[in-house]
Amino acid sequence: MKRIVAWFDARLSVRESLLPMLTHPIPRGAAGPMGWWYVFGSASLTLLIVQILTGIALALVFVPSADNAYESLLYLNYEQPFGWFVRALHYYAGSGMVVMVFAHMAQVFLHGAFKYPRELTWVLGVCLLLCTLGMFFTGQVLRWDPDAYWGVAVGGSMAGRVPVMGPYLVRLLLGGPAISGDTLSRFFALHVFVIPGALLFFLSIHLWLVLKRGVSEPPVPGQGVDPNTYDAKYEKEVQNGVPFLGRPLLRDAIASSLAVIVVVMLAAAMGPKGPSGPPDPTLSGANPRPEWPFLWLFALLSLSPPAAETFIVLVFPVLLIAALFLVPFVSRRGERAPSRRPIAVLSVLVIVTVLGVLTYEGVSAPWSPKMTAWSGDPIPKDLLEHRSPRQMQGAAVLQVKQCRNCHALEALGGRRGPDLTDVGDRMTPEQLIDQISNGTPGGGNMPAFGKQISPTEMEALVDFLTTLRGSGRDRVEGGTQ
Repeated sequence: MKRIVAWFDARLSVRESLLPMLTHPIPRGAAGPMGWWYVFGSASLTLLIVQILTGIALALVFVPSADNAYESLLYLNYEQPFGWFVRALHYYAGSGMVVMVFAHMAQVFLHGAFKYPRELTWVLGVCLLLCTLGMFFTGQVLRWDPDAYWGVAVGGSMAGRVPVMGPYLVRLLLGGPAISGDTLSRFFALHVFVIPGALLFFLSIHLWLVLKRGVSEPPVPGQGVDPNTYDAKYEKEVQNGVPFLGRPLLRDAIASSLAVIVVVMLAAAMGPKGPSGPPDPTLSGANPRPEWPFLWLFALLSLSPPAAETFIVLVFPVLLIAALFLVPFVSRRGERAPSRRPIAVLSVLVIVTVLGVLTYEGVSAPWSPKMTAWSGDPIPKDLLEHRSPRQMQGAAVLQVKQCRNCHALEALGGRRGPDLTDVGDRMTPEQLIDQISNGTPGGGNMPAFGKQISPTEMEALVDFLTTLRGSGRDRVEGGTQ
């Protein structure tokens, strides 16, 4: 075995190439307790490897055609041995990679590790973040369910807003003027070849720069970065450093192993993501929403006034990406310690808080109708007791006309509109008729239903709604018992 290894090493020079990389010295402070802040990058790389391996396994079964994609996913979920687990592992490894990349960039930003001479390392890190998000978006499309279909539709709509180039970008994205099988082929190529190729290209240069520019030392208050003296100072510190092959590598291995264990546990417990159903564009009950890394943008668009939509879709993402690229050039010298950079710490706290709140809003989506409420949330029994036949008819109208998708009764149903449990206390019969017939003035949330409800149904519905009063009053007051 030693002879075989020596034979290959003599021709490939593996030891000569890899050993210097593994034994390259890093600052002694990065190998101490502060070294745990440096593990996010290695964990991201490990989860990328899991992504590649599971992606290859899935590509052996998945059929990227409009006619067979959905069925091939069902086959993976229910017939292919361990197919469901590989799909789940692929999804949660991707989710974990997004979390690790964000954590890594936050750590680099807080520690000022983007400053001289590591500006290009940060720029490539931003490129890797964009590739990771691109992988997540294109992966959702390959599920080829309603969320995938409408996600592509929204993406195409955003691309179509670009001045002059909009129509050409839409055709480039969709593979034609409309969503079709060509669209799925395009996204399969992006997800399997184009974006991974770009990601591996940026990653190789990123790792090369880490080797050549070194790992940044832990920040110390009062010891800022001066491009005129930093190189000599860092070289002196590295000479007294420790090799990466040792405790730092062991720490990275522990963190990466924990990340993989968490991903495996989530995959085994939660199972694969979707598909939720065939991609039928005529499905009236579809209530699509993007994957969790994009829920903040989904919430921002939904909560903003219509006039701001173009700015949020076209200008805001460009400004955000440009700001990330410009970070190391705006602040390339000076203090690195977070305790001496309150604006940097405050920026991270604000960004994390805003993204967290918007993501929560995107998950709960109180503005979004609950499309199954009319058929899945029955009217509470206590609201139907002692009702007249006409009031019972009104309750049936409330349910059949799908009012419950937007309005709750005793907290059951949609939350887009106000809860109707005590609407009889708040509105008179005349106000109810006006609201139902004409909707919210000025194009608000509630559309006009005057042409969709007959006079008899309107009378019955209003008669029932006026009996809905607060718990402190007789709920059938004013109604026929």
